Amino acid sequence: MNEENIDGTNGCSKVRNGTQNEAALLALMEKTGYNMVQENGQRKFGGPPPGWEGPPPPRGCEVFVGKIPRDMYEDELVPVFERAGKIYEFRLMMEFSGENRGYAFVMYTTKEEAQLAIRILNNYEIRPGKFIGVCVSLDNCRLFIGAIPKEKKKEEILDEMKKVTEGVVDVIVYPSATDKTKNRGFAFVEYESHRAAAMARRKLIPGTFQLWGHTIQVDWADPEKEVDEETMQRVKVLYVRNLMISTTEETIKAEFNKFKPGAVERVKKLRDYAFVHFFNREDAVAAMSVMNGKCIDGASIEVTLAKPVNKENTWRQHLNGQISPNSENLIVFANKEESHPKTLGKLPTLPARLNGQHSPSPPEVERCTYPFYPGTKLTPISMYSLKSNHFNSAVMHLDYYCNKNNWAPPEYYLYSTTSQDGKVLLVYKIVIPAIANGSQSYFMPDKLCTTLEDAKELAAQFTLLHLVLPLLFFGGFFAL
Repeated sequence: MNEENIDGTNGCSKVRNGTQNEAALLALMEKTGYNMVQENGQRKFGGPPPGWEGPPPPRGCEVFVGKIPRDMYEDELVPVFERAGKIYEFRLMMEFSGENRGYAFVMYTTKEEAQLAIRILNNYEIRPGKFIGVCVSLDNCRLFIGAIPKEKKKEEILDEMKKVTEGVVDVIVYPSATDKTKNRGFAFVEYESHRAAAMARRKLIPGTFQLWGHTIQVDWADPEKEVDEETMQRVKVLYVRNLMISTTEETIKAEFNKFKPGAVERVKKLRDYAFVHFFNREDAVAAMSVMNGKCIDGASIEVTLAKPVNKENTWRQHLNGQISPNSENLIVFANKEESHPKTLGKLPTLPARLNGQHSPSPPEVERCTYPFYPGTKLTPISMYSLKSNHFNSAVMHLDYYCNKNNWAPPEYYLYSTTSQDGKVLLVYKIVIPAIANGSQSYFMPDKLCTTLEDAKELAAQFTLLHLVLPLLFFGGFFAL
């Protein structure tokens, strides 16, 4: 260890109370042959390891480790993570005091080792009562850009982003569902590195930057969900994007059956995209090659393999608001024409007596009051300028969702019946005018309520779930 490293380990030894010391780190380095360097608030172990030749491991080989006890260091952590495979680099984030900051990044030499680390070490009890969290870590090179004029073409957006930021590699633009000559009002910009994307975000993030006279919205795009190759080798479902809204499931099935009659098992279309299920994988792969870029009803379609999704985890993440508004791989609201691919945050959860479930509900949104002092300046705003996490009721979420889609407000129709014991029971039917002529003309829950408020909330939640969940994971696949 060089002088800088000795200083760093000495600093750590002041707070270790014997748990970790300089001798332990030196012993680890001697045993493994790895170097250790402390710089910029992190301590690097390896990177590369002894005898390594060639470039660093590819994306997908690094995991993020959280909830690390602050007095735990490499001599305890490295042996634990070596169980999953060969470590290329271990980066422990450090405080100036010498304690660690509670998290680290571990890069393995292969993706398989990283996936194994997630499987065996996530929620691992590293000390009595102390459980660490392990998940995939990806250097994000993609930004979400919202509020782009819808008439702008991909080439124009690409040229403009290259003018105002450096390192732009590509832009991803999706055509409008209703007018293929326009974009959806947002784009994803791919940069050559995470650093280039970070620098671009820093330049654009203040909220005052304009493109073509429009103040744009900028944030990180969600990394694509990683699916292991073994799982992908079994996929026999295609995801078809950029369809005309008027195109029917029968037309899609007929077009995909042309290259081999009877190959398609079924088709599920959702507004301007669809999932095409095949009886066997070989036909799905062949159809993907043949049909990608073909025209159906005048629209040039994009065809890829659908990625399987863990329904339970996705459902839980969506209810907990863990799916962010900037995900490209989750085109959750592909029927949406505003600036965000996803505008609905956490779906509200009704009390157990309404939804008939007794499982734990997602954490409640923080709700509290603050003093209103005389002279406090108030600014008039529209509820639609807020973010979805400002709403706690399904009724408000549904209204917000319709507005963001440029739809007319939902229409509520109240019905009643009488229970066997004489109680008046209520239920609402909801009509979304913008889609009333589609496959589902109205939404009505299968439960009755005793109060008006509960009936309206239940109907709104039912409608949201039916609008959102089929797009989240129809047939067990992400819309990618």
